[in-house]
Amino acid sequence: MLASLLRLVALRPFLGMAILGVPVLVLIILGLMTVVAFKVIVALIIPVSVVLLAIWLFRRMKRA
Repeated sequence: MLASLLRLVALRPFLGMAILGVPVLVLIILGLMTVVAFKVIVALIIPVSVVLLAIWLFRRMKRA
């Protein structure tokens, strides 16, 4: 299997890149998007939620 893939890449480089390169690029892009989404959640959404929760609790305690 590996020998046939290496022969494909050696004999037909563009076809080899099309077969092997596209799925690898898709996996790399998905991984990077996952990391960026996780950073956005940790850096923006969680702190904003905590601040809003603190304001809500402060107003609730002040009313009572």
